[in-house]
Amino acid sequence: MSILKIAVHPGRILREEYLEPLELSSGKLAKVLGVPRTRIERLVKEETSITTDTALRLGKALKTTPEFWINLQTAYDLAVADKSVVTGIKPINRNEAA
Repeated sequence: MSILKIAVHPGRILREEYLEPLELSSGKLAKVLGVPRTRIERLVKEETSITTDTALRLGKALKTTPEFWINLQTAYDLAVADKSVVTGIKPINRNEAA
């Protein structure tokens, strides 16, 4: 399994691929989604993660799927974590496990 090496925050995707082209503010999107304005503002500033609730709402409003948003978040989290995982971890050999 390959881990995405470049961390792209889902808030960046939301901002650059949806809000800017649609000329939609964070406040307006928040109103459409029925969430606090600060939730979307913090997301597009890349200060917070996408929750399942937000993924469901974004999927519905932006005609995507919730999985699209959750997968973006998961890929980002893995890329960030991969940079900080202890490098000394080696795969367990079946003979060593016993």
